[in-house]
Order: sequence, then C-alpha cells, then structure tokens
Amino acid sequence: MKKIWQFIFKKRADIKQETVRRTVLSFSVFTCCVLAGCVIMYGISHAPEDRSMKRPLRIVSNVNEKIFSSLSDTGHLVKTYPVSKAVKKVRVNGNIGMSSDFDAAKWKLRVLKSNGDTLFLTLDEIKALPKTEIVFDFKCIEGWSQVTHWAGVRFSDFIHKYDLDTEANMNYTGLITPDKAYYVGIDRESMIHPQTLLCYEMNGKPLPLDQGYPLRLIIPVKYGIKHLKRIGTIYFKNDKPADYWAEQGYDYYSGH
Repeated sequence: MKKIWQFIFKKRADIKQETVRRTVLSFSVFTCCVLAGCVIMYGISHAPEDRSMKRPLRIVSNVNEKIFSSLSDTGHLVKTYPVSKAVKKVRVNGNIGMSSDFDAAKWKLRVLKSNGDTLFLTLDEIKALPKTEIVFDFKCIEGWSQVTHWAGVRFSDFIHKYDLDTEANMNYTGLITPDKAYYVGIDRESMIHPQTLLCYEMNGKPLPLDQGYPLRLIIPVKYGIKHLKRIGTIYFKNDKPADYWAEQGYDYYSGH
C-alpha cells in the first residue's frame, strides 16, 4: 500500500513539474512574440512612405500582387448572363473625376501615341466601330456586386482600327479623366482582354452622366475601382502608370 501511495505522490509531482515547465515555456514564447510584434510595429510605423503606404507594407503588397497576377488567368472569359438578368437601377461606384463643370459638347478622346502624336476622337468615330454588348457581374471592392448590361467597342478592336498595336504591346495602359482627378493603370493582358470595352451604353441607352458619359472603361476581369468613368486620355507605358487607389494602398492589380 505504501508503494502505491509513493507512486501516486511521485506521479503528481511529475505532473506538477511538467505543468510548471510548460507554463514557463508558453509564457516565454508569448513574451517573445509580443516583443517581436512591438519591434515590427515600431519599425513599420517609423519607416518612410512609398505611395501613401509604409515601405515594408508596400513591399509585401507588391510581392502579393506579383504572386496573384502570375497565378491569375487573364485570358479566361468572365461569366455572362442574359439581358433579362441585368438590374435596371445600376449602382454608382464612386464619383471621383466626375467634375460638375464638364462640357460634353467639347469632349474628345485623347490617345497619346509612342511617336509623340496625339489622336483626337469623337464619340461618333468610336461608335463607328463594331458594337459589343456584355452582361456580367460587376464587382466592387466594397463587397457588393450587380449583374449589369453594357455596350461599346472592344479595346482590342479600337487598337487595330487606329494602328495602336505598337502601343498596346507596352506593359501597361493608363487612363485619366478629363479633370485629371481620377486615373488608373491597367496591365496589358487585361486591357486587350476580349471582354474589355470602351463603353458608351448602359441598359441599351447612352451612359448617364454619373456612370461616365460619354465614354467609360468596362473591364470585367477587374474590380470596380479600375472601371474608370469618363475617359479623357489614354496613354501607354512599359512601367506602371499612376493609379489613384494604388496610391492609397490598394492592390495595383485589383483583379478577381
């Protein structure tokens, strides 16, 4: 009986000792993690900024973008729907670049060519190209989406019509509103995607002013922040053009 009690007491002592050991170890690991987190946060908060984001966070964002863009298939076609599925009341996703003093009668699309020339195109000239319609699920980074109906000219058709193949082979396309308040940069593969449109109609009618009249970008492989409304200027670059929301810390690629 005595040996049994000795065994029980020894077992309890061993358990207590192991419990203390594990507690000390856990607390030590926790303390190290907290200290490491504080050091990292201090380093980030005191790091210089890179386009409105602390440089370490911008580096991580750029790495994430490269990984995501390399895995994403920009050649795939976004799912489309019958026109009957399109909403009648289309939500407006932002109004930056939509100045109230805009004079539509004086509007012409400016296209900057690599040789220094500039094309000035009217809406009628753009509408003379083959018309393409698309009904797709327009997705916003705010978390909402709508099945919407748009029509316009394929950007790839526009490129061929105006002999812009050299420009389109550059890595990026930049688009700017007439007031220069909003601007986006789009990677080449997404811009020449067969579903990317220079759009002038919504639900079978001319674009409303708040949806980008007279011409906007519809690019189904991207989130709404890339669908620039009221295009004023289009240009082409091999390095990344300025992008409004990327400068605020959002992903430059913004694809889905």
